[in-house]
Amino acid sequence: MWRREKLLIGVSVAAFAGVALVFSSALWFLWHDSVTAEEAALSGLAVSLGERTEGVVLDTRNLLDRFDRLPGPRCTRPHLLAMEEAAATRPYLRAIGYWRADKRQCGVGFLQTIALKPPKADRIYPSGVIAWWPGPHTEVGGVPLFLIRYGDHDAAIDPRRLLEIGPAGARQVGLWLEHLPLVSQPERVDLPAPASVPVGVNIDRARGRIVSRFSRNALLPIDIVASEPFSSFWDRHLRTLAAGSTVGLLLACAWLAAVFRFTRKRLSLAAELREAIAHDRIEVHYQPIVDLATGRCVGAEALARWTRHDGEAVSPEVFIPLAEREGLVSAITMATLDTVIRDLGALRAESPELAVHVNLSPQDLKNETFAEALADRLATAGLPSGAIHLEITERAWINSDAARRAVQALRLRGHQIAIDDFGTGYSSLSYLETFELDVLKIDKSFVTAIETSEAMGHVIGHVIKMARSLELRTIAEGVETRKQRRWLIERGVTCGQGFLFSEPLAVAAFAEYVASEKAA
Repeated sequence: MWRREKLLIGVSVAAFAGVALVFSSALWFLWHDSVTAEEAALSGLAVSLGERTEGVVLDTRNLLDRFDRLPGPRCTRPHLLAMEEAAATRPYLRAIGYWRADKRQCGVGFLQTIALKPPKADRIYPSGVIAWWPGPHTEVGGVPLFLIRYGDHDAAIDPRRLLEIGPAGARQVGLWLEHLPLVSQPERVDLPAPASVPVGVNIDRARGRIVSRFSRNALLPIDIVASEPFSSFWDRHLRTLAAGSTVGLLLACAWLAAVFRFTRKRLSLAAELREAIAHDRIEVHYQPIVDLATGRCVGAEALARWTRHDGEAVSPEVFIPLAEREGLVSAITMATLDTVIRDLGALRAESPELAVHVNLSPQDLKNETFAEALADRLATAGLPSGAIHLEITERAWINSDAARRAVQALRLRGHQIAIDDFGTGYSSLSYLETFELDVLKIDKSFVTAIETSEAMGHVIGHVIKMARSLELRTIAEGVETRKQRRWLIERGVTCGQGFLFSEPLAVAAFAEYVASEKAA
């Protein structure tokens, strides 16, 4: 460790000397470089939004074409299931429908019983695409939708999803198709029309802003216009230039000191984590999993917890990514399993049906000795394989033959396999089709949206139907209200976990919780 710190000190001193040496000359170029950076950021934003919009439109057109080519009769279960799966994995799609002539025969999404029929198409293209721009005739629930029809199918796109740029500050962005405005953020902003803005990045000195435009014309003519106020940037850098090289040097010193302290803390935290794992100081808390209909506790999810020597509780959002970077995540998995197996002896003596869910990482799936090591621990403790259910988050799945073999081997040993946080990754359906699974856990973000988003409620409904068709048990995460519980029960979700039932508990408190539920 000391050698690493000496190297760190040497690098920091050299970096400080270099900053001090070149700072006075670099200051002269500060203004020019800052303007260039601002232009590059806006240009990158315009490029990114343009490509995203084109991708969505191309994907929708290809999707509708694929539906037209499906064999078999329309509006049957296979036809509807294909549309449901497509809508569930594309957050920008609000509905998909099948038409015969001018009458909508069936559809999925939140427009299942509504057939939007604007009086006239805004554009009809030689490629066969028909498009209706957002407007009063395409509005549903206060949201004007963008409609695309190709062949005998149509799709409703939420244009707001095309401009998900996060916190924008003073930045304004607008999207045009065929020189007609489609959507802007924020709404109803005063942006110049694309025809009045040269392609690229431009400084509008008259209005004190930087404006960029990006155009594409692969399937539909797309224009993105982004605007950023220039006045704040100008004032900020004038003050910096006036402050001179002394302030610049002080800022450089402060930055270097902050980097040094941060790096030392990171190194120290990683060393403490190694020590905690080695000395069995990774604790486990249990969040009850209950039968939604009866409220009976049927299991729990094991959650790793770490408290430092000084009593500071380190969030899993901090130490789990740290463990992944340091190659310690598999050691945390085994430490968690050791604690769970130790606790399960007493827990199952009172409740023999109790099962604990333990999260696995991609590294665990790659570890060829993991399944055998787990089996040995269970055999030593006299516990059946069914006492441990294994969860793998959707975002952490590895779509490979080795991963499939590892999952299959664990299931053959008697472990149930759950896909966790379903719907938050990019390949949800492919995992359900490719891997042998037993349980689908619905992500908390979907459950939360039950009370706030009608469209998201429809998506969850499709996910639940899909799980039922694949004979998968469903567990809803993050259940916090009675309304959410009723909604899930009505749609056939069997189990849930969340603060409505209990927060994560230490083993003694969890044992009391299970006992109280049995007594009730």
